[in-house]
Amino acid sequence: MPSGAPTGENCLVDMESKAGDLFSAEDAHPTGTGGAGILAKLWLPKGLSVGMAKEWIDRRRVSIRPWASFVDQRKFSKPRNFGELCQRVVKNVETFNSNYTFIFLGLILYCIISSPMLLIALAVFAGAFYIIHLKSLESKLVVLGKELTVPHQMSLAGAVSLPVFWLAGAGAAVFWVLGATLFVIGSHAAFRELEGSDFEELLMEPV
Repeated sequence: MPSGAPTGENCLVDMESKAGDLFSAEDAHPTGTGGAGILAKLWLPKGLSVGMAKEWIDRRRVSIRPWASFVDQRKFSKPRNFGELCQRVVKNVETFNSNYTFIFLGLILYCIISSPMLLIALAVFAGAFYIIHLKSLESKLVVLGKELTVPHQMSLAGAVSLPVFWLAGAGAAVFWVLGATLFVIGSHAAFRELEGSDFEELLMEPV
């Protein structure tokens, strides 16, 4: 047996030291200042972070209107004329903006969950982008004399996964989500009566 091979307790010590290196904060992040070990390698590109997404969702949750009031059938009626319909749409979109955003996200989530092929296509896109991004961290990726930025990397990942999206019928899914969103939100905004404060504000506006 080679004299340099670890044995017994030495082997255990060697394994523990390697585990420490693997999960150390110094080696986890390319800049040496990343989070904790392997998990820190799963960091997002500059400008994108879990914290930003969480902050955005929290802001939406704070400004959301109660869902009981949102779907209260007693507050729905047919607009008297086209002018009132336009006023309702404009004001309700402003008032229930966060509610409409969560409806839109819910429709996207439903579309993805109900389509296994679309889930596979998204997984291929995410995997391609992740691999490309990791390669760019090891060494700059240059194509035609230009360094690939994050948007370029996403475009390249999209091109790689495009055949899978095509097989998954992603185009039809996008149109379905947009159509369903416009129908649900448009119907609600048109037939939902204005809140008291919004109605008073309209009456106070100069003609």
